[in-house]
Amino acid sequence: MGFFDFLNEKIAIDLGTSNTLITYKGKIAIDNPSIITINHLTGKIIAVGKEAGMMRGKINKNIKTLYPFKNGVISNFDAAEKMLKTFMKKLSSFNASVFATSYHMIISIPCGSTEVEMRAVKESAKRLNAKNIFLIHEPIAAAIGGGIDVLEPIGNMVVDIGGGTTEIAVISLGQIISGQSVKIAGNVFNEDIMQYVREYHNLHIGEFMAEKIKINVGSAVDYLEFPPESMAVEGRDLLTGKPKQIQLSYKEIEKSLDKSITQIENAIMDTLSEIPPEISADIYNTGIYLTGGGSMLRGLDDRLSRSTELPVHLGERPLETVVKGSEIVLKNLDRYTEVLVKKRR
Repeated sequence: MGFFDFLNEKIAIDLGTSNTLITYKGKIAIDNPSIITINHLTGKIIAVGKEAGMMRGKINKNIKTLYPFKNGVISNFDAAEKMLKTFMKKLSSFNASVFATSYHMIISIPCGSTEVEMRAVKESAKRLNAKNIFLIHEPIAAAIGGGIDVLEPIGNMVVDIGGGTTEIAVISLGQIISGQSVKIAGNVFNEDIMQYVREYHNLHIGEFMAEKIKINVGSAVDYLEFPPESMAVEGRDLLTGKPKQIQLSYKEIEKSLDKSITQIENAIMDTLSEIPPEISADIYNTGIYLTGGGSMLRGLDDRLSRSTELPVHLGERPLETVVKGSEIVLKNLDRYTEVLVKKRR
């Protein structure tokens, strides 16, 4: 490390619909839900991140729970700015120079982001005193974070299932050849579970409980070699209004998620049908790289492998690949200049 390197701190941010991750000095320093609660009478921040997440569905009428990002982009500029400032203050406790000096920042964005959406991300970053701001598309960052050399003349397919969007991209020579952003991902899975429990069990549950169900007994297939035990689920009985408990199995959750997963499968097939034959030949050999929090759904890799008849690779820590790939790019800008999002003329 050079003597003046501390003047050019490097920070990578993955602004996810469900989670925000920030790396600093090679480590994930912030990993929190993208949630903020404020007192709407005074505007005062009550909680951010994990603390705000614990309050979901349990707050009074004077406190609002805000989700600054929707479908991977900023939907509430003010809330996003307040949340990021709070995270950066936590980050500054690692090193006081983060706020005392300028720093370089890279932020991952969905591949379908518009000019307006990209400008909103950059404006938020500027208010955090960033000296230089770079943008990178999430699938490319995920590929780099997963150990793929995206600069080679070889086609690679990445499917990044986040909270708000599923990013599907075919990458070669550092660029996205074909791809799409589908608004079906982890949050839609939660809604599917809530609707299923309501329709088939007459039980009203909240988003927090649906998330727990997805993690504990969620499945993309109706047969698992090592199935999770059925889960006790509490909520409000729609017929009597009383608190009630039911048992849910992974097979029921598979049934509730089937329609949404089928739409993701269809989007993958559409993308595969649009690529040049030479790239198709590459992907036949390299397969599909699955990443993002939603990719951890039990049996999803096997289901996608069956539907596409391609090998599907799931990384060890799929939640972290985007932010880690972004950090690699920021540390090696000379090598990865071509993968950065260029300003459209």
